[in-house]
Amino acid sequence: MRVAVTGASGQVGFELVRSLMPLCDVVALDRAGCNLADPAAAAEAIGACRADVIVNAAAYTAVDRAEDEETLATWINGEAPGALARVARETGALLIHYSTDYVFDGGKRGAWTEDDPVAPLNAYGRSKLAGERAVAASECDHLILRTSWVFAARGANFVNTMLRLGAEREALRVVGDQIGAPTWARNIADATGHLIARALLERDQERFRSAILHLSSRGETSWHGFAEAIFHEARRCLPGRPLRVSEVEAIATSAYPTPAARPANSLLDGTRLAARYGIRMPHWRQALVRCLEEMNQEPGSLDSSA
Repeated sequence: MRVAVTGASGQVGFELVRSLMPLCDVVALDRAGCNLADPAAAAEAIGACRADVIVNAAAYTAVDRAEDEETLATWINGEAPGALARVARETGALLIHYSTDYVFDGGKRGAWTEDDPVAPLNAYGRSKLAGERAVAASECDHLILRTSWVFAARGANFVNTMLRLGAEREALRVVGDQIGAPTWARNIADATGHLIARALLERDQERFRSAILHLSSRGETSWHGFAEAIFHEARRCLPGRPLRVSEVEAIATSAYPTPAARPANSLLDGTRLAARYGIRMPHWRQALVRCLEEMNQEPGSLDSSA
């Protein structure tokens, strides 16, 4: 089996390649090998792979900058996935595409299900929704996986930002009225590998059905709660990591204005994923500890910006 992975140098893409490499023939495509800013060229690159499975882990993820670059964000997050999906339909490949909690407006109480109405608050969310719709319109065999608050041992994410700021400052102010479930890129990758195997079996048995599924950690917290957990666990898991921070103040979203509005509630209901594929994601705090322990074992990952 051959699997083509786009965005292979990103947080999820890197973990996907690492998880899938021992199991199958992986074609790892970074931006140089498959640039979604050029959908036609990206589709050509994917077609040349002759893959049985295409996993699109590449995306435009600069949420605030997308407010000024919505056309580019939509090109990468909307048009390009549609082009990859058309390749999947033509070649008979299975497409796995990642989406986001930002397709919702955050106004619901309780976790969002796959059937809840979408209403993005910002350009990034609109661009990702465009990608979902383009993939579905292609009629290829696909699974769209919505996830939330992704973090990893490497790359630009909330965990690494907090560790950097916590080493520089004694006090921090972090938004406390947005809730979600931080999700480790490694868990996303491992779950995706399981999904691929099960989905291919479904196809062999002629019972596969394309779907949107929610793939995020169990539990919930706020950005403030996440920050406090990062510092608490880092003092135990990263004994050599200097941390000056002693106070983390919870603030309202209104006290920290950003160009892009964020949903107040990003919780995703994983019931459908568990029912169909038997996948029950770990609690976000357990995943955080494992990620920090890995950072301690691989200290070079702390400085990576890939």
